[in-house]
Amino acid sequence: MPGLLEGQVVVVTGASRGIGRAIAIGMSTEGARLALTARDEQTLASTLGEIARLVPDAEVLTAACDVADESSVARMGAAVLGRFGRVDTVVANAGVAGPTRSLQEISLVEWRDCLATDLDGVFLTFRRFVPALVEQRSGSLIAISSMTGKRPLPGRTPYAAAKTGVIGLVRSLAVELGPAGVRVNAVCPGAVDGPRIDSVIREQARQRGIGEDEARAAFTDPSPLGRLVTAEEIADTCVFLAGPGSSSITGEDLNASAGVVMY
Repeated sequence: MPGLLEGQVVVVTGASRGIGRAIAIGMSTEGARLALTARDEQTLASTLGEIARLVPDAEVLTAACDVADESSVARMGAAVLGRFGRVDTVVANAGVAGPTRSLQEISLVEWRDCLATDLDGVFLTFRRFVPALVEQRSGSLIAISSMTGKRPLPGRTPYAAAKTGVIGLVRSLAVELGPAGVRVNAVCPGAVDGPRIDSVIREQARQRGIGEDEARAAFTDPSPLGRLVTAEEIADTCVFLAGPGSSSITGEDLNASAGVVMY
């Protein structure tokens, strides 16, 4: 049977690891043709290897792209449209964790670096492909926000500000693009199991003077399921938002947080 996304052209930024890697693999197994980006194109090798194992005939374009750099995004977009002639879904996933310190200890450079990737990067990525989507009068734009865009996370103010901004961008852009048949949504993951959250937990423990187990419990205890979420669960959510089953969904910030956030 054909996959849910058979023949779709899907762009995934930040596809070399973590959530981005899982999204790329999930899209490929549903039949999508892929354009995958990372700051260093060579870091996509692991993602490509897993896709080749699961979908030997998958069509994949890779491109180096710094989503905070307008010219880099422009080159990436030209490569995608030059290769495929169209795009159906764009997943703006590339992001950084930003510093884990109190506000007064965070420099302006650190603040701007985090917002440049996590918020400006979504704007630049979406903006590059909007004309093509409007022209074909269809498409799905998906931004990876965070449950931190919907609730406080002390010590992570740049990240929280950026992820809250993504939700505002998505809601407004959904209204702009709705008449053209283009849907715009955000996915708000909870804490995703993996190396990044491990690093955050270590730093939170250091900042608060507590053990790492106690710091980890701050992420798992609020969940009705009592756990973190997986990158594969976020990928499944993105596949849904790219597919026909979500055709009436736009302007949403969809939680995938194991129940930590329910609004």
